[in-house]
Amino acid sequence: MKVSELANLVGVTPDTVRYYTSIGLLVPAIDPDNGYRRFKDTDVHRLRFVLRARRLGFHLDEIAKIIGMSDRGRTPCPVVREIVQRRIAETRERVAEMQALQARLEQALALWAEMPNAEPDGHATCALIDATGDECQHTTDA
Repeated sequence: MKVSELANLVGVTPDTVRYYTSIGLLVPAIDPDNGYRRFKDTDVHRLRFVLRARRLGFHLDEIAKIIGMSDRGRTPCPVVREIVQRRIAETRERVAEMQALQARLEQALALWAEMPNAEPDGHATCALIDATGDECQHTTDA
């Protein structure tokens, strides 16, 4: 099948198929008569695997490593587990950072509730942000 046929079958754009081909995640045969890339059913399975891995947060280089191991007959499962364990820790850290940011934003908004809008005076860019000082920083940065 051609690029557009594979893309339609799997539900991605032809550019996605072309990109994954350009970085080696898909390796189609080349039609000797016209030079078109020709994909097989195995490419459908591989592309679906790549998309599932991307939805789980795997990076393209990690997916390439997993595919390479599998293609060489080695189980990538231990590597997959290690990547997922590391990604869980990273995600927890990002969630904590986002919760801290949310708390700072809520604290700032509460501080600003009774403050009037002020015109810039050459010393302050925005009176609201300048008014927060360190109050909205220390309570959630720990």
